[in-house]
Amino acid sequence: MTQARHPERLRAFIGALAELIDSNPREGDLLHRGGKLLSQLVSHDDWLPEDFARPDPERYQQYLLHADSRQRFSIVSFVWGPGQSTPIHDHRVWGLIGMLRGAEYSQGFQRHTDGSLIAEGSRVHLRPGQVEAVSPKIGDIHQVSNAFDDQVSISIHVYGANIGAVRRAVYQADGSEKLFISGYSNAFLPNIWDLSKESQAL
Repeated sequence: MTQARHPERLRAFIGALAELIDSNPREGDLLHRGGKLLSQLVSHDDWLPEDFARPDPERYQQYLLHADSRQRFSIVSFVWGPGQSTPIHDHRVWGLIGMLRGAEYSQGFQRHTDGSLIAEGSRVHLRPGQVEAVSPKIGDIHQVSNAFDDQVSISIHVYGANIGAVRRAVYQADGSEKLFISGYSNAFLPNIWDLSKESQAL
């Protein structure tokens, strides 16, 4: 497994986010302050191990990087091959999306009076270091796509649950939904906690 050069960045983010959640903030404050923490993390592209940055030619990959032991949050790397996109979907928990590498588009949707889904506003263009928030309170249905047809893009997602185990939905344009549980693309987590190797490197 390829190690990242600076795993301490992800460790620091995990600690700071856990401390923030421990303070029991309102959701708006959590998204604002958590977004700043995530922006700091994705402003550096030297901490994600290559094994969790590998695209797949068939579909985007969702690699679990960390799951809180109390299921309060999870951190995932989404790896988009050229031109790949999600279906229209929701999350049913709060979420933060930070762009690490490349770029992506996120198009929000809302329900029309007849139950169908219509695009809400213009699509958001996320570039490295930028962060977007979602939640059932502020808007939770969107479609995400790689902004490039010729290169890989990677975004780091943080959710208010173990997102791979959450029952949520994908949507058709008429508003009909199909429930799914996403799971994860990886069988192993990155080893960011072996401080002995870093001590030997000093």
